[in-house]
Amino acid sequence: MQRSGALSLSHAVLRQTTLAMDALLVLLGSAFVALCAQVAIQLPFVPITGQTFGVLLVGTVLGSKRGALALLVYIGEGLLGLPVFQSANNAWVPNRFGEPYIVGTTLGYLVGFVLAAFVVGLLAERYGIDREVWSAALLLLVGNIVLYVPGLLWLQFWLTAHGAPTSVWEAGLVPFVWGDLIKLILAAALVPAAWRFVGRQGLR
Repeated sequence: MQRSGALSLSHAVLRQTTLAMDALLVLLGSAFVALCAQVAIQLPFVPITGQTFGVLLVGTVLGSKRGALALLVYIGEGLLGLPVFQSANNAWVPNRFGEPYIVGTTLGYLVGFVLAAFVVGLLAERYGIDREVWSAALLLLVGNIVLYVPGLLWLQFWLTAHGAPTSVWEAGLVPFVWGDLIKLILAAALVPAAWRFVGRQGLR
């Protein structure tokens, strides 16, 4: 049962939505993640991008169902050939190893995006832990962990299959810690600030 007053930010602002409004929110969420994906620093195996910031923000704001759907739509757009992935890639653009982008080093992270959006959205809408900076930071840390689990598992498989002379930690975790921390702090500040604004407007 959902606790009283513990809604996602979008549910608090839009108490009643139509199917068309829900679809629009999902599309806007996917577009936001696609925009964040274009902020990228190329590394040998997995690029540093703004995607995790977009994923966690979309999941927290839209809630579990709409957040996860937004990420599924995002992946679907890439599969349809739209340039929504980092550096304007789609699912079928060959990477530098000659394989389609979708089955490259980042496949596990794409799966993690959907799971992370669902988890942070569920925790936010059920327990309201996105309303204070410290609890929002904890929420987003959980989301990051959920995101990394399938990401690192697939990357380990990929590195082994390609005989890459590096560890999964060096390729997929260590270079991202400081960037993820900055993105986490930024998101943890933005969401509670939005809640305070909603409260002042009498929508909370």
